[in-house]
Amino acid sequence: MTYSIGVVDTTFARVDMAKPAIEVIMENVPRAKIIRYTVPGIKDIPVAAKRVLEKADIAMTLGWVGASPIDKYSYLAMSVGLMLVQVLTGKHVIDVTVHEDEAESEEELYRIAVNRAKEHALNLVTLLLKGGEGLTPYAGQGLRQGVPDVGPIRG
Repeated sequence: MTYSIGVVDTTFARVDMAKPAIEVIMENVPRAKIIRYTVPGIKDIPVAAKRVLEKADIAMTLGWVGASPIDKYSYLAMSVGLMLVQVLTGKHVIDVTVHEDEAESEEELYRIAVNRAKEHALNLVTLLLKGGEGLTPYAGQGLRQGVPDVGPIRG
């Protein structure tokens, strides 16, 4: 079976997160058709996701959030927009976002961005191929993308 997968990214990002995400997707779903759509910034992501989902089975968005308060507000607006897109289309949008102030150095920020993109690409593949039950074995495990897992809380 051939799947169509939308990948939305921005020119505002300081790392091309789509490249490692697409590599992981193609390793796991070799016949996938990738629909890549690049927009200027995160506030443009929801409409791009909606447009790719007109042709795609699932989508991934890769956003970059600056450190200023206005950037944080823009992220909030984008996040609400993506939730609306998912409700309207009935399709998953895996949001991969890196906040510029979550690392002390550019090297660490780069590592976080690439790792987060790859790990969420695997989540996308699992949802696409196995549905909502595919991630069930990992529920409550404190898994994180881009940073170390925190593990479950044991009762």
